[in-house]
Amino acid sequence: MAARWCLAGAVVLVVVLGMLAFGCSVAALVFFARRERLMERLASPVLFGFTLIWLWEMMVVGLHVPFILLPPPSAIARAFVVNISMLAMDFDQTYLHAVLAGYAVGCGGGFLLALAIDRSPFLQRGLMPFANMVSAMPVVGIAPIMIMWFGFDWPSKAAVVALMTVFPMLVNTAAGLAAAGAMEWDLMCCYGAGYWQILIKLRLPAAMPMIFNALKLNSTLALIGAVVAEFFGTPTRGMGFRISTESARMNLDIVWATITVAALAGSISFGLIALLERKVTFWHPSFHRRNSSS
Repeated sequence: MAARWCLAGAVVLVVVLGMLAFGCSVAALVFFARRERLMERLASPVLFGFTLIWLWEMMVVGLHVPFILLPPPSAIARAFVVNISMLAMDFDQTYLHAVLAGYAVGCGGGFLLALAIDRSPFLQRGLMPFANMVSAMPVVGIAPIMIMWFGFDWPSKAAVVALMTVFPMLVNTAAGLAAAGAMEWDLMCCYGAGYWQILIKLRLPAAMPMIFNALKLNSTLALIGAVVAEFFGTPTRGMGFRISTESARMNLDIVWATITVAALAGSISFGLIALLERKVTFWHPSFHRRNSSS
């Protein structure tokens, strides 16, 4: 009887401490959300992430959720450490080969197509509907075709990524090039500027916010496309291959560890592009409004 009361008291103490920790975490999030210094801006998402992981661990362990449905973060972290070499090999195959190559080809091709469409009304009327049709094709339909064309290794996944990323870059770049002010355009024409001078000195800088929007969007689309494409055929490595095979073996901790690697890679890529955007488009009114409001 005494042991039962001690156990109940320990459970109540853990719950109370957990509620206090959660309350302190929420208060710290509210505090950091109002700050603008770099370390305080970084502390807010980090603290929020740790709070979610802590709640995940407490809920899964406390409610005895079956491992096959949702493993606790501690098990995922253990699987990450134990299989770090295998996860690194998968990351190299999927991200460093397929994603980066397809991302470069897709974004670069979309940018060049946008310049060609801007220069030629014929291409604008003929190519844009075709590009729209290609963008509407599902990945599950494209991936098997690319595997038959380019083989089972990473070039077929890079081709899928290129097809997924070319249209967002094309549309955003074309819209950005059309966003240049008419008054500035007329002024440059009055000074005798040609097409390429107006493009380089006025229209491309004006299009940079839209171009970076496409780059950020494609940083996540590229990873999704490569992982999904690996479900349809790949050598014995890759994030999509690992998720597919380990799910069949019921090794859900390894599956979640692979998902964590993919999520971290996509988030870091998005963040690096966002930092580059701030350096390149520091003159944009959105940054000035943000700084003035703070």
